[in-house]
Amino acid sequence: MKKKNTITLQTAKKWAKNWRNLESSYNKYHECRAFNIPKIDLQEVLAEDGVVSVRAYLGVKETVNPKTKDTTYEEKLMIVGVDKNNKDMISTIKQNELGGGGDDIYDMTKPCPDYCDPSSPLNS
Repeated sequence: MKKKNTITLQTAKKWAKNWRNLESSYNKYHECRAFNIPKIDLQEVLAEDGVVSVRAYLGVKETVNPKTKDTTYEEKLMIVGVDKNNKDMISTIKQNELGGGGDDIYDMTKPCPDYCDPSSPLNS
């Protein structure tokens, strides 16, 4: 069964590196407060054999507009299953490092803002 909302290890590594490289100045200009996580992402990661918990990594997706050359950034929360030995359950590392298909790394999260509950006491 094809899983929904998975990204490649190559993409996840790039986003995580972007977060680490940009984080010190990035937060001065961006107000990420939370993430909206689709139910399907949680269901699929929890349904994997051997998952005892999940781990979330922070990342930044960088997009350059080919016409204007302007760069936009979107915060990402990447979710992976964790096994009983506290190891990330990323099953196809070799395939994905070569640019293969999706891995067991989930991301269709949307950052807050813009995907916020303005009436939430956690958002004030």
